[in-house]
Amino acid sequence: MAKAIIKNILTILFCTLIAACAMEEAEVLQATMIDSGDECQVCGMLINRLPGPKGQAIFDHQHVKFCSTRDMVSFYNDEENTHRVSQLFVHDMANNDWQQPNPSHFIDGGKAWYVDGSSKTGGMGPTFASFLHEEDAKKFAKEFGGKVKTLSQLSQP
Repeated sequence: MAKAIIKNILTILFCTLIAACAMEEAEVLQATMIDSGDECQVCGMLINRLPGPKGQAIFDHQHVKFCSTRDMVSFYNDEENTHRVSQLFVHDMANNDWQQPNPSHFIDGGKAWYVDGSSKTGGMGPTFASFLHEEDAKKFAKEFGGKVKTLSQLSQP
């Protein structure tokens, strides 16, 4: 009888632990505004002082911010970071000024379309232009060069 009670208690504890992990996994955070003092996670530059699309990641349940989408992708592609990033956010450059993107409006970086190799540069040089819609990315690539890719198609610079 005691073994059955202990077995039932362990089963309940195990199920509770699994449910807690599932709830933590389902947590969805939103992008936050990039403030004037925010620094890039990769290069340490002040983000708002630089042109081009910016990025954010939810890394170990905390926001980390990037001065460019290239820095964000580089961070994400690092094998020590990939499994610890739960969400990515980028600017939709179809609705933003290249020189000063809106510091509070971001889209899902995992579903975005990126233009790799365009003539447009970000704060640290070449960057990935990011777009909500593939058609906007194709239009940008036609005007400024580059190839349209998904996040999974981007390789480290």
